[in-house]
Amino acid sequence: MRVLHAIHDFLPRHRAGSEIYAFDLCSALLPRVDAQVLCAEYDPTRAHGTVSTRSWKGVAVHEVVNNWAFASFSESWASPTLHRAFEAVLDTVRPDLLHIHNLLNLSLELPLLAKRRGVRSVATLHDYTLVCPSGGQRVHAAEDHVCTSIDSARCARCFPQSPFHGQMAAHAAGPLWPVLVRLGRVARRVAPRATGLLERAHRLHPAGGLTPADIDARLSAAHAVFDTVELFVAPSPALGSEYVKLGLPGDRLEVSDYGFPSLAHQGPVPRGGPVRIGFVGTLSEHKGVAVLVEACRQLPVDRYRLILNGSLGTFPAYVAQLKTAARGLPVEFRGGFTPEDKARVYGELDVLVVPSLWPENSPLVIHEAFQAGVPVVGAAMGGIVDLLDHGKVGPLYEARSPSSLAGVLRELVGSPPRLAVLAAGLPKVKSLREDARGWEARYARAVAGKAREVAS
Repeated sequence: MRVLHAIHDFLPRHRAGSEIYAFDLCSALLPRVDAQVLCAEYDPTRAHGTVSTRSWKGVAVHEVVNNWAFASFSESWASPTLHRAFEAVLDTVRPDLLHIHNLLNLSLELPLLAKRRGVRSVATLHDYTLVCPSGGQRVHAAEDHVCTSIDSARCARCFPQSPFHGQMAAHAAGPLWPVLVRLGRVARRVAPRATGLLERAHRLHPAGGLTPADIDARLSAAHAVFDTVELFVAPSPALGSEYVKLGLPGDRLEVSDYGFPSLAHQGPVPRGGPVRIGFVGTLSEHKGVAVLVEACRQLPVDRYRLILNGSLGTFPAYVAQLKTAARGLPVEFRGGFTPEDKARVYGELDVLVVPSLWPENSPLVIHEAFQAGVPVVGAAMGGIVDLLDHGKVGPLYEARSPSSLAGVLRELVGSPPRLAVLAAGLPKVKSLREDARGWEARYARAVAGKAREVAS
């Protein structure tokens, strides 16, 4: 069977959770399933809509350049130029099935393009990109608001502040864009209350005047995806229930967590000395690392070390803010790491903190920590609550609250034996092999037109 996995971007340049999971799953499926990848890449050095094929560790990757060169907001989720590229990939690969991981950077009409060729689709729900045009976190950063429901008017205000709109505006302004951005930033510093040249530059693009009706049209396209895809798999009950609230028919949904490659277990914790508090993941605003740093400022500096593992180059401006906030604290910025380094990374931690500001799905780092025998402290958001069994497996704290997190960490650094008790009660993690077998069964049912029949 040949299965084409569709995802917004891919390894090795992009190393977030969904990309890593998609690759691991494809690798586990080979050679029983011919698993290939369709992804997008932002690359202004190449023409928009260009298709190239490469290989990443034995997995064939069909990469479409998406420079967000769109004349309207609607093209960001249904672009004729990109559709031609996707159709070319579908006609070349001739998949038996399309496995969707993310349609961001691709098209909400990709399942329909496949269906017209007699190809059914299944999907893994990793986040909220189907219904959130600004990146899938359901967070309006400028208004410091977590979206518990879809408000079209708020979305219309949020998208023009997103990096995706910035890419659209950059294409529209051409060589003038860097100048406009620089002038806008200068204007903000000189006259913060001024209208701002940067905001004016953003409005040069048609999407700068986004309306609630534009958001509603995109939501209608998302509901068409709900109707076209045969089966959706949510890795956490929290994500699944949210999608049902958003209109996904319950009979098209299955809840089944991710599977993971084996990871060395580090043994009893802690190992003496200051408690090693860790973060593993993308150093970005929605991951809440600033909350963790601020919480640590409220702890005795001789009782802990904070170790931050994540690329320093993905969001350099945010990393600079973190470094400023961490001055005078025992904080180490370790940078990125390879998959081969995971056992070492977790082996250097006594406790992992997952301080997300958005309703996470089923964070890969929590599963990895469980495998490594590292206790977890998490924000009471989304699937984090499910994985920590509402506080029974690991302490939860009020999301976005440094003082709430500091209270939990203060107890742990003050009583290190508590960490060993938590480590002893960590749950078993589903293996990647077991997960791949489950997906093979789903693929077989989907191709036979019986995707919603759950195996007994």
